Amino acid sequence: QTRRPPPLVYIPHMSNTSTLKRELQISPELFSYILDVSVKESDVQRRLRDETANHPRAGMQISIDEGQFLAFLVKLLGAVNCIEIGVFTGYSSLSVAQALPHDGKIIACDVSEEYTSIARRYWAEANVQDKIDLRIAPAVDTLDKLVQEGRSGTFDFIFIDADKENYVNYYERGLNLLRRGGVMAVDNVLWHGQFVDQADQSVDTKAIRAVNERIKNDQSVDITMLPMADGITLVRKK
Repeated sequence: QTRRPPPLVYIPHMSNTSTLKRELQISPELFSYILDVSVKESDVQRRLRDETANHPRAGMQISIDEGQFLAFLVKLLGAVNCIEIGVFTGYSSLSVAQALPHDGKIIACDVSEEYTSIARRYWAEANVQDKIDLRIAPAVDTLDKLVQEGRSGTFDFIFIDADKENYVNYYERGLNLLRRGGVMAVDNVLWHGQFVDQADQSVDTKAIRAVNERIKNDQSVDITMLPMADGITLVRKK
C-alpha cells in the first residue's frame, strides 16, 4: 500500500500559547499502524488506488484514511444527495457512493474526460455507477445550473477538492446548495504548510489563505479543521 505520512501541523500565532495542547507527532511507523488497524478498503478501492499510484499526477488522489473518513461522514449524516467538486480518477466519489443508500446520488464535477474515464471503469466494477452523475464542465457552471434548477438548500454533503483558485467560488455556491445541518468538506486547507511562508504569493497559496479566512469569518456555519492528509475543514451550515 502507498502510505503518505501527514504534513507538519501549523500552530497559529496566539497571544497566549500556554494553554495549547501539544499534538502527538505522528511518525511514518505510527501512521502505518493507524492505517493497519482502522482502514477498511474494498477490493475495487484498492485496485483503483494502485492504478492511480502510477499516474503522473498521483498526488492529486486523496489518502486512504480520508476516503474512509468521507464515507463515515456520509453515513453519519444519513446523506442522500451529495456533490463532489474535483473527481480525478474517482477514489473519493467511489468512497462516497459506496456509503450512500440505494437511492443516494452524488453529482461529480470535473473537466477531464481522460481522468474520469478511469473513474468510470471502477465505478462500474463496484456497481455504483447509477449513483454517480458525472458532469464534465467547469464546476462553477454546474453549481450555478443547480441553483437555477431550484436545488438550493437540498444537498446533504459536499466535498471540495479541485483547482484552488476557485475555492472561494466553490465554497459560496456550495453553501447555497447545502441544506441546514448539511456538511461541506474542504480539502487541502493546510496546503503542505506553504501558506505559512508569507513570501509565497502564488495563486494557489493565496487562494487557500482566502478560503480559510472566508470560512473562519462566516457566522452562518460551524467549523473544525483537521490535520488529516493535507488538511480538511468541515463546515456545518447552521
